[in-house]
Amino acid sequence: MSTPPPSTQSAVARRLAEAELRRLGTTFAPAHQRLLGAMRRWLRKRLPGVHELVYEYTGFLVISYSPDERGYEGVFALRASADGVKLYFNRGKGLPDPTKLLQGSGGQTRWIQLEGASTLARPAVLRLFAEALARNRVPFATTGRGPVVIRSVSAKPRQRRPAAVHRKR
Repeated sequence: MSTPPPSTQSAVARRLAEAELRRLGTTFAPAHQRLLGAMRRWLRKRLPGVHELVYEYTGFLVISYSPDERGYEGVFALRASADGVKLYFNRGKGLPDPTKLLQGSGGQTRWIQLEGASTLARPAVLRLFAEALARNRVPFATTGRGPVVIRSVSAKPRQRRPAAVHRKR
């Protein structure tokens, strides 16, 4: 397989996307903002040509780490919400996990709750990361700087009702 070409995102477009991403992150606790920033730096250091695809949902923010502009080819994702930051392995169901770190029961995705940046230094987490990369079908660019792309931003966050409240028709 060939490596995707490096990003062609202009410096202005990158600054605008980074500013928007910072704005989206301000809805979370300062500790979660710092942890999200540390995780982004950790992932970009290991995957220099990675495409960061940002999706905003009601109550949480997801950054997909993909070898190209197609989010469905993302290998990893960060999810920030009021309850913290999680590292997702998009094809985590088949990863060998003898220490049972991976959580979740979906058809393919598994995640790890990140208590701090030091979580990523644990040997078991590094093994999961390396194995997920080895199993990836589309290689990441090893040079250049991948773009930050804001894919969806809610114009107005939708208000959710508590699950127990139902209206009669």
